[in-house]
Amino acid sequence: MMMIMLVQDKQSMNLYNAEGHPDKLMPNLKKTAQTICLMYNAFLFIGTAAYVIAGMGLFDAINHTMCALSTGGFSTKLNSIGEYNSFPIEIITVVLMLIGTTNFAVLQLMVTGKWKRAFRVSELKFMFLLLLLFIPITAFSLMNGLHMGLGEGLRHALFDVSSALSTTGYSTMSYTSWPSLAVGVLILMMLIGGGIGSTAGGIKMSRVYLMLRITTQNIKKRLLPPRSVEASYYTRAQGKTPIDSALISDTTGFVACYLGLFISGTLLLTVTAKCSLVEAMFEFASALGTVGLSIGLTTPATGTGTLVVEMFGMLLGRLEIFIVLIGIYSGVTVLKQKIGRKAVN
Repeated sequence: MMMIMLVQDKQSMNLYNAEGHPDKLMPNLKKTAQTICLMYNAFLFIGTAAYVIAGMGLFDAINHTMCALSTGGFSTKLNSIGEYNSFPIEIITVVLMLIGTTNFAVLQLMVTGKWKRAFRVSELKFMFLLLLLFIPITAFSLMNGLHMGLGEGLRHALFDVSSALSTTGYSTMSYTSWPSLAVGVLILMMLIGGGIGSTAGGIKMSRVYLMLRITTQNIKKRLLPPRSVEASYYTRAQGKTPIDSALISDTTGFVACYLGLFISGTLLLTVTAKCSLVEAMFEFASALGTVGLSIGLTTPATGTGTLVVEMFGMLLGRLEIFIVLIGIYSGVTVLKQKIGRKAVN
């Protein structure tokens, strides 16, 4: 019995870590859960109040705040946030989406006033770098392809790039007429996804950041003298963390698995939906990243085969892929041990 309990405890921690929650906010899980609930409820109250002040009804405000913070993206309006055609509401939504996609450990640092420490976190700096880089690129594409003005282009780019990167799925307009460059940026943002330890989907920004660091380190290694040694670190909410072989192995393994699933699902969609490769990439990136944005491929009239492919993508993406494998392995292991005990008795 003790052996089974130890296996169950070990597998429970494996499931917790595999789902992308390596940071502990408090000494134990109970206090961590309480801290997260307090922060969430505070953000929920502030977000709802901000929406109401901006002109949104109370019921809609509560729903949109919850779905922005949870990066769920469900709306009470048919045209999502675009229904309001309100810049203040869009800005509030962007802020809530970015809060929802940020690691809870980083949010705790901000809530407790440790701003300098929070902005040293590599993942947070990487998120702002992505936004600063791809919002202007998307705005330029929209201005050039859809003949938007500078203000309108930046407004749509800010909102939709933030929505895709946070994997929330709110939208302000249809993407069917978007230029290929802008669509490509959204696909990339959905693949990268939100912060590790948050409710967001995707590969997660920390893993992408680490992959870039690992690649850079590999290139430097080939250029530097053979005997040179360089210790690599990245910064989490808890402080500097070495980029060691175990971390490299875990990161590259997950990213390779995620991209393999993305490629497989994309190719399947081109067959089941009889669509172009770009449409399939957009739709499956959205499904696997649990985003919810659509380029027009997923509708009430979508075929069963396409829906099944997307459902598998959403399930695996929501559970972080490895958690499914660990869950199956854990169940089989415990079942074997119980059967073994009954056979001995």
